[in-house]
Amino acid sequence: MQLNTNLREFLFRIWYWYVNKVDKNAEILFMNYGYSDKDQELPMDGQNEPNRYSIQLYHHLTSATEIKNKDIVEIGCGRGGGLSYVTRNFSPASAKGVDLDTLAVSFCKSHYTLDGLSFLNGNAQDLCLKNNICDIVINVESSHRYSDMSSFLREVSRILRPKGYFLFTDFRYDHEMEDMKKSLKMSGMSVLKEKIINEEVVAALALDDERKRKLVKKLVPRLLHKIALNFAGTIGSETYNQFASRKYVYFSYVLQKNY
Repeated sequence: MQLNTNLREFLFRIWYWYVNKVDKNAEILFMNYGYSDKDQELPMDGQNEPNRYSIQLYHHLTSATEIKNKDIVEIGCGRGGGLSYVTRNFSPASAKGVDLDTLAVSFCKSHYTLDGLSFLNGNAQDLCLKNNICDIVINVESSHRYSDMSSFLREVSRILRPKGYFLFTDFRYDHEMEDMKKSLKMSGMSVLKEKIINEEVVAALALDDERKRKLVKKLVPRLLHKIALNFAGTIGSETYNQFASRKYVYFSYVLQKNY
């Protein structure tokens, strides 16, 4: 299992590095697989429409609790599109994004200028943040890359204020779910809400397929198209099929710090 985790992290790191290098026009602000529930489609302006499904994943997660006037931290903020959306639409008191990738953090610092929104480099398993610094921690499709989930959860609990919330969505291989749930149980946080969202993620991948294929064709050399299409989760790729068959289990959680 450790070998799988390390290899997966290596491949993802290369892929994210490549995206940060080639996306000169800020066309890729989100790198999650998205969410689509036909009964809960969000109104979307023209600027946000290309990223509808990735935005809807953030909305699904962050609408679970009150964010207005709260201090929030997103761990694994990537290229910042999600935290920017949350800041603009949910009015937190402050929003801090943390990511290991220096190129992604540099991009975020130069691209977003919202009041109260800031970004810094940091390791999810050893955060450079003080104790009890925030009311809400967000983690979207990032933790599958971490080598030590227990250390990450300890850090989440450490920076949360008493009774603070952890909003968490990601995926695991089906055989990894039991260990992941054990880690959550031992985290000092209580599970308030748990949902498997494979159906909504697969629907988003199908609906967003054409846009992603165009981006791959535009930004990636032909030799790397197959790899890029797999990372993007396009229809027929191994990633898409793993979600459709539930070999990958995609989940969302709301947890609360117990003290």
